[in-house]
Amino acid sequence: MTEFNRIIINPDRMNGQPCIRNMRLTVRRVIGILAAYTDRQEIRQDYPELEDEDIRQALRYAAT
Repeated sequence: MTEFNRIIINPDRMNGQPCIRNMRLTVRRVIGILAAYTDRQEIRQDYPELEDEDIRQALRYAAT
């Protein structure tokens, strides 16, 4: 597995910001979601397309 196989950088999408898979959901937004939500279950409810591995990779990507 590539370390960030779910992080996509495309200059034609979201101004080239790193996004989760091919969704219009940036790594920055995922980090903001984690800061705002106290319960992972609430995140799953509001963002059902966001998978646990997406969150893990967003956190690792932001830490680099």
